[in-house]
Amino acid sequence: MALGAKRVSLGWLNAWTLGTVAIALIVTLPILAVGYVGLTPSDDIWSHLVSTVLPGYVWTTLQLMALVGVGTFIIGVGSAWVVSTCRFPGKRVFEWAMLLPMAMPAYIIAYVYTDILEYAGPVQAMLREFFGWTTKREYWFPEIRSLGGAASMMTLVLYPYVYLLSRAAFMEQSVCVLEASRVLGRGPWRSFFSVALPLARPAIVIGLSLVLMETLNDFGTVDFFAVGTFTLGIYDVWLNMNNIAGAAQLAGVLLLFVAFLVLSERFGRRKQKFHHTTSKYKALPGYQLTGARAVLATAGCALPVLLGFALPAAVLASYAAIHFDDAANAEVLRHAGNSLLLSTIAATIAVAIGIFMAYAVRLRGEAVLKVMVRLASLGYAVPGSVLAVGIMVSLGAFDNGVDAYMRETFGISTGLLLSGTIAAVTFGYLVRFLALSFGTVEASLGKITPSMDGASRSLGHGTFSTLRRIHLPLIRGSMLTAVMLVFVDCMKELPITVILRPFNFHTLATYVHQFASDEQLGEASLAALAIVGFGVLPVIALSIAISKARPGHGSNTEKEMS
Repeated sequence: MALGAKRVSLGWLNAWTLGTVAIALIVTLPILAVGYVGLTPSDDIWSHLVSTVLPGYVWTTLQLMALVGVGTFIIGVGSAWVVSTCRFPGKRVFEWAMLLPMAMPAYIIAYVYTDILEYAGPVQAMLREFFGWTTKREYWFPEIRSLGGAASMMTLVLYPYVYLLSRAAFMEQSVCVLEASRVLGRGPWRSFFSVALPLARPAIVIGLSLVLMETLNDFGTVDFFAVGTFTLGIYDVWLNMNNIAGAAQLAGVLLLFVAFLVLSERFGRRKQKFHHTTSKYKALPGYQLTGARAVLATAGCALPVLLGFALPAAVLASYAAIHFDDAANAEVLRHAGNSLLLSTIAATIAVAIGIFMAYAVRLRGEAVLKVMVRLASLGYAVPGSVLAVGIMVSLGAFDNGVDAYMRETFGISTGLLLSGTIAAVTFGYLVRFLALSFGTVEASLGKITPSMDGASRSLGHGTFSTLRRIHLPLIRGSMLTAVMLVFVDCMKELPITVILRPFNFHTLATYVHQFASDEQLGEASLAALAIVGFGVLPVIALSIAISKARPGHGSNTEKEMS
């Protein structure tokens, strides 16, 4: 009996579980390193930071989060409801076009609008010529390089997170519930506020959480606009003050912001249940808008797409045409090759690890696995600048340890093996985006009935054979989606790349950032367009997937309405 009990207690010791535990520990190591360095500093810089810059970082970051959160909520939820439930001119186009700004990184749109709206830009020049103004003191124009400007830029490109999840939630709602609300005398707007919005609240909260985490992660926009947030402070303390302990301490405070966001989201809906009371679905009502309401709906949906994607893309295209000889050179091609190489390697490894972890959870399901998987998914919630600090500390300790051992044992120095290499950048991408690949693959595996596993095992196939012959072909589409999502995010990632990249090594993102910071956006316009182009196709694919996911999609009722 004792032996049997021992076997049961050690049942979790298998390759799948041990591999998942090892992956989770490696992925969370940078976060643990940040905490360790922050709590054991070699000098007392914390008191100096508290008395000088920390209050400003806290206040500015809170203001930026509040402005971006409110802006993305209004645009994202409002447009999602209108597109999902109303009929107006352009509805079919806006269903997917509302997601296009997601392909435009915030730092690129910041560069474009600064070029357009600054004092020497075409907008103010046209105003001065039209009204006869000659100096800045004769008129007032909003300052683009400000906290409000940074919040506006982020809102324009981050609202699709809220729109995406809100629209999916609205389309999954049973029309019977909305019809019951109408029978009780509530109009479309009262039905929205009292029925549809509460039912969609979990999805909206998740979307806003993603938006605020991306706001905390942003480096290019706040750096270009000189807005003193935590991300910019970490970069400044580390690279300009050359104090990694102070950067780690700031990163630790930033982690508290992230933890507060995650815990607030869970605490806010801990005792609330959101259920649909029927399993019957048909097409959403499709309120017909006419006159001024139709015009407002079309304009309200068109404006974010115009400002967040169409106008910046057109400006970049015009700059690329003007500066084509300067922009299309061997240097840009080399940087594009670097981006493609890093993004492809990171996406491939991330999806392979995601498949391994998701299949381990499917096979075993032990509590230790679920805990480890949650730990491995923390990286997506942690800003890139924080991860960069932790990765540099971790890899630096590894390199120094190996060098010390080789010196003592063989009398040779190995130097830096991983720090300041593309391996460090790739590791940073993996830690940051592993949650994307795992979540996508896990959701797809969850749709495969367990009886498929049993049938395969009864035919003599082991776990690896079942995965290769049965599951991988069935989840091929989700695997490609995961590769695409991780690839595009790696192409756009700036803070991790800026901090961890080797000397004189550029990707498209760092190349654009360098030239735009030097007020030479024209020379970097082709590279910026390339980054945007890589993000467009995944955005359209996501929109098509949402449309097809609606229960009752393609029904006769929906065809009649269209």
